[in-house]
Amino acid sequence: MAEDTKAKTIRATLAIADALAFYCAIAIVTLMLTGAFRDDQNFSYSLSTTGVVSGDGNRLPVLSRRPCDEIYVVGEGETLHTISDKCGDPFIVEKNPHIHDPDDVFPGLVIKITPSSLGT
Repeated sequence: MAEDTKAKTIRATLAIADALAFYCAIAIVTLMLTGAFRDDQNFSYSLSTTGVVSGDGNRLPVLSRRPCDEIYVVGEGETLHTISDKCGDPFIVEKNPHIHDPDDVFPGLVIKITPSSLGT
């Protein structure tokens, strides 16, 4: 009789564990789908010291949104115009002397980005 009670307890525990695993899987899939449809996928986040000043005058690192890193690798289908719009740097050709022809941009080309509003 004790083994029968123990078997029922194990079955009930397994049923609860299965239900919990199912609902956790549903929650993870939901989070993944909501993250896939966000509008700001082109932004990377980095620590910056341009924000908050503490009481003793020291700048505290804050999380700031930057559309592009300082070193940018050109992707498939991108032009200097689209990169300039995306990153906020209207002077890409002037800051990258290795770019001789603005129309000759190819995937994998490494360029330096210096957005005019780097701290925002």
